Amino acid sequence: MHRLYPKIKPNRTYELAVDQPHVLYVEESGNSQGLPVLFVHGGPGAGCEDYHRCFFDPSVYRIILFDQRGAGRSTPHACLEDNTTQKLVQDMEAVRSHLGVDKWVLFGGSWGSTLALVYAQTHPDYVLGLILRGIFLCRPKEIHWFYQNGAHRIFPDHWEEFVAPIPQSERRDLLRAHHHRLTGGDEIARLASAKAWAVWEARASSLLPKQSLIDFFGSPHTALSLARIESHYFVNDSFLEPNQILAQTDRLRDIPGIIVHGRYDMVCPIENAWELNRAWPESILEIIPDAGHSATEPGIVNALVIAAIDMAGLLRDADR
Repeated sequence: MHRLYPKIKPNRTYELAVDQPHVLYVEESGNSQGLPVLFVHGGPGAGCEDYHRCFFDPSVYRIILFDQRGAGRSTPHACLEDNTTQKLVQDMEAVRSHLGVDKWVLFGGSWGSTLALVYAQTHPDYVLGLILRGIFLCRPKEIHWFYQNGAHRIFPDHWEEFVAPIPQSERRDLLRAHHHRLTGGDEIARLASAKAWAVWEARASSLLPKQSLIDFFGSPHTALSLARIESHYFVNDSFLEPNQILAQTDRLRDIPGIIVHGRYDMVCPIENAWELNRAWPESILEIIPDAGHSATEPGIVNALVIAAIDMAGLLRDADR
């Protein structure tokens, strides 16, 4: 069983100004001459964590992390202005250009898998490979499953806390009801909605309860950006055309991909990964039998670390 590599610190950090008022936090660690890999965090709005550097052998990989608009250490915090999928793809290009990267591997889970796929379909010539976890295709049925009718049947106790800030009369559309509060002027209502939203996601993310995950998602800083930005994206269909990712898998034909998905993922059901793998035959799908959605579950960690090793080997062999 593979575990995360030992903790490392960044070699360099950057503040990269993109469209006003956004300034992105960007960092590099590992081997500055190594295989470039971009960690694409989830949410949208969750931000990067220190352990995200540790999926990769630091002697092999040039490890690049960035916090997306409004998330983590990027500023302004929780900002929705000019915050769209297309803008995030532009930001990834700005990071690539700023760091002088020719081509890179993309590593993303949940919303990170969405954004990595959209970037790869937009700029396939710059992508060496994709390592994806907890596939999220941002289709309406996926949003409906998690925020209206589906996952609540698995977690009825946690669901009560998710819906608690919303009056009974508004519960026919919980996404828009929460979004209304998260973007409104009532600070108390905004924070209550953010906490309920973020903790619901955290509690549903792991096969077994994981307090550290709940604590991170439920902290005011993370909860506010996660809930505001996620609801902003989801009420706008994530700024994607209907079924856009599956419809454009032909653009991934020359890109190797490794997909890791927990069998009991309640946030992003496994059918998402199954459908992507069937539409993108160049990809490899590994189903983890004892895991849910979280990247921190042992089986998921093991598979992702192996995937990074395998991807480096595959790309090294291809250069010979």
